[in-house]
Amino acid sequence: MKTIKVELGDRSYNILIGSNLLNRAADLLCETLSTEKCIIITNPTVDNLYGNKLKKLLSKSGLTVDLLTVPDGEEYKSLDTAGRLYKELTDCFSERGTPILAIGGGVIGDLSGFVAATYMRGVPFIQAPTTLLAQVDSSIGGKVGVDHGNLKNKIGAFYQPKLVISDTETLKTLPQKEFANGMAEVIKSAVIRDRSFFNFIRENLPAIMKQDSGIIEEMVFRTASIKASVVMQDEKDTGLRNILNFGHTIGHAVESVSDFGISHGQAVAIGMLTEAKISLKMGTLEKDELTEIEDMLSSCGLPTRLPELDRDSILQAIQHDKKVTNGKIRFALPGNIGDVYITDEVEPAIIREALEE
Repeated sequence: MKTIKVELGDRSYNILIGSNLLNRAADLLCETLSTEKCIIITNPTVDNLYGNKLKKLLSKSGLTVDLLTVPDGEEYKSLDTAGRLYKELTDCFSERGTPILAIGGGVIGDLSGFVAATYMRGVPFIQAPTTLLAQVDSSIGGKVGVDHGNLKNKIGAFYQPKLVISDTETLKTLPQKEFANGMAEVIKSAVIRDRSFFNFIRENLPAIMKQDSGIIEEMVFRTASIKASVVMQDEKDTGLRNILNFGHTIGHAVESVSDFGISHGQAVAIGMLTEAKISLKMGTLEKDELTEIEDMLSSCGLPTRLPELDRDSILQAIQHDKKVTNGKIRFALPGNIGDVYITDEVEPAIIREALEE
């Protein structure tokens, strides 16, 4: 097991990464919190794989456990679903000290974290991510929220978990498409911060795609470490943390315009390549590095072309992005692999040109 300590003063917590950690969840939870009751929030798919088993393990340790489910799909990451969960938590007599344990992917983690942040003005929150995307990205850093008006994460909060339990064995039950979604965030992390890690991914790609346990654990650890180091320096996303948005300014717009028919990982892959092309057009990224990024995305089974979506609608959605300040769109663009820069000086014509290509 590998451990990352996210140092945030009284909001500090550990990220635990390793095989079969869910079997130790009861001990890990009790070591972290003093409680006699726990609420699990998951979806039906994860419930069948791990939820009921986890409930039994926690119950066996002496905890009173209630399990709540949310249907699969981004469309359920909403205020309506949050409202239903508030009622169910009340029906379960959930108290201010009763922890919510989210087990699943990013939708479950984001939604459950938002509910934990707002129910009774905040209850303890634990993440048990079961997708690669959640283990390397959404479970870390305290960004929780729901979609609203077809705009992703429009309503949310910063609310740090008390613990993150990343059991890498759960990744073996992922469909290939979902594993690829997570690889988009892995590649993003390497591009923004660590050229040697980018090379590690490329050199170990066959083992990664075959899910070699040791390589996967190292990959999750290195990716999570990159995000944790950024979060520790900029918890509330006022400066450095903006670099984590590489691929997301256009990616979120693509998700929204597709009515979330394009998955987050696929949209981020399209966003990364489009934003890398913007950087190329602005003279800050070399053509051969753009090609390296494109080749790696393609090798992981991620799209490198924008589907038939209305470009005007994408540009309009970008204007509603949370990172827009004083009407200017802020991008995190790669200067080279391993380093990005923040700019709000990208002309709309360049964005459109990159989208058209």
